[in-house]
Amino acid sequence: MDMFYWVIIIGFSIIGFLVSNRLKSKFKQYSQVSLRSGMSGREVAEAMLRYYGINDVQITQGQGFLSDHYNPVTKIVNLSPEVYQGRSISSAAVAAHECGHAVQHANAYVWLKFRSAIVPFVNVAAMAQQWLLLAAFMLLNSFPALMLITIIAFAVTTAFAFITLPVEFDASRRALVWLDESGTAKGTEYDGAKDALWWAAMTYVSAALSALAMLLYLVLRYMGSSRN
Repeated sequence: MDMFYWVIIIGFSIIGFLVSNRLKSKFKQYSQVSLRSGMSGREVAEAMLRYYGINDVQITQGQGFLSDHYNPVTKIVNLSPEVYQGRSISSAAVAAHECGHAVQHANAYVWLKFRSAIVPFVNVAAMAQQWLLLAAFMLLNSFPALMLITIIAFAVTTAFAFITLPVEFDASRRALVWLDESGTAKGTEYDGAKDALWWAAMTYVSAALSALAMLLYLVLRYMGSSRN
């Protein structure tokens, strides 16, 4: 079983690495294609928020590569320098995607509300599982209950990874609808934005499947120890 587990984990790790590299490649490819409108990522974000009548969300420039995110607590769309300042298909796609989350928030999108509600529990579980894992394996035979606690912690973070999927796919859908309806990205620009956002979504899919593989392995180890 251990050999099977390592094959699965290594396989998912390779897939995750390839998907991440593909996303970076796509971002770089489309970052070299300028929007005909000449709009920057910040301007795209501002235009999309205005389109949906959202006036209480702030757009800021953060740090780091592809560090873009929306914080529903502070109502801030934080864009990486490449996206905030960029005037490319990539910048438009990412900025619109993050504003898609702001639109979800404004419309009380159920999956975003659910994800936000469980964040405190996920943070605790994520912090605990890194300490629990090693101890659980060391004490598997003498204290199997510790493995059960570890499984619960991993189940929480795995559930969060899968709950994130509809949130991310829906944000991309909203972004693409707006890019098309507003005329911000048409024809090949729209196709490029759709391609870039697809690969961004695949990174979340890969992460969710990796988390599930780890959870299943822990469950199998626990069941195996219970039979002994």
